[in-house]
Amino acid sequence: MSKEYLQSLLEESPEWARQLEEYAKENHVPIMEPLGMQFLMQLIRLKQPNKIVEIGAAIGYSALRMQESYPEATITTIERDEERYQEARKNVTAYDKQGKIHLIFGDALECSNEIEKNGPFDLLFIDAAKGQYQRFFELYAPMLTTHGVIITDNVLFKGFVADPTKADKRKQKLANKIKAYNTWLTSHPDYNTSIVPVGDGVAITTKK
Repeated sequence: MSKEYLQSLLEESPEWARQLEEYAKENHVPIMEPLGMQFLMQLIRLKQPNKIVEIGAAIGYSALRMQESYPEATITTIERDEERYQEARKNVTAYDKQGKIHLIFGDALECSNEIEKNGPFDLLFIDAAKGQYQRFFELYAPMLTTHGVIITDNVLFKGFVADPTKADKRKQKLANKIKAYNTWLTSHPDYNTSIVPVGDGVAITTKK
């Protein structure tokens, strides 16, 4: 009930964002849940990061919303699915943000050298292959500035991380990988992490 209440308080998305949200829904493109998206946008307003790196562009929705939150930000985002990359490029161009959002086509685990050229970054947003979260973190966290922030989405994975028995075998396996990531992240000697039960679960990590 509280989730529905909080969603009823959300400011309505601009028309362009609603169009992307509807497209994602119709075409089964995973984008950030509304409460999670608004939470991320508020964090960006507070942090005001000049340079953001996003792992997992999908159709460009989250990059566009992050840029909306802080128009001074420059965002580097990578997508390995060619169809979604092309959709993201179309959307970024349609909303005239190609000067602020730098799209890269490829696997984030293979293109780190190219991405690093655009750093150092003030914020890292991880929202790609969930089984690779730890590898993404280890590869890209060193590219952050001293006071950089790492945001990881889907760390509760529809409640399956807390109770994998409610998921099918494939989702159980993924939930267990996310759970292992959460344990690794929250016990990391070099970072402080808080997991917030908003949207699909958002982890906020800073350097100690």
